[in-house]
Amino acid sequence: MVVSTPRTAENSGADDPRRARIVEAAMQVFLAYGFSRTTMDDIARAVEISRPALYLLFRNKADIFRAVGETMLARSRAGASAVLFEEGPLDARLMAALDRALFQMFRTIEHSPHGDELIDVNHNIASDMVAGWRQGMIGCFARAIGEEAQRRGVRLEERGLSAESLAEMLFDVLEGLKARGLCGTHAEESARRFVTLIELALREK
Repeated sequence: MVVSTPRTAENSGADDPRRARIVEAAMQVFLAYGFSRTTMDDIARAVEISRPALYLLFRNKADIFRAVGETMLARSRAGASAVLFEEGPLDARLMAALDRALFQMFRTIEHSPHGDELIDVNHNIASDMVAGWRQGMIGCFARAIGEEAQRRGVRLEERGLSAESLAEMLFDVLEGLKARGLCGTHAEESARRFVTLIELALREK
């Protein structure tokens, strides 16, 4: 006998309008009530569907949380990529991309009274997605830095650097700040300082 399994963030179609509606509603419910206090009934009511109908699409609350995380990360990745390769000064593009990739999410979570809990839950059940997103972001930032270095005629390897190492260090700085709970203004200021260092690394002799 073949047993069908509910669709999840990993095996469902991203263009399923029912799933998208559930994810959008669940995002607001998690922000309002936190993860532990939110129930499948809460999410079903927010979407105005029955709980059995909700279980046809998601196995449990953690499944939905992962889908919410997947959606937020995909939006941040698309937004950052869109501005990284526009015309304009590199430092402005890097900061605009970081705003779309991270700082907008930070602000959304910080405005929730359950922000700390949501970050902890994210580490516990969605760390694999975050790791994949991070590597993708490092690749995009490295490409932008590398293209700028080439445009300026700067050979980073002659300075003991690479576009990849600069991008990795930038995200390492931000990861360290997040681990210390400094996700707001502190993170933006530190990112701006590191972007200044990237500019110095790309300065022509």
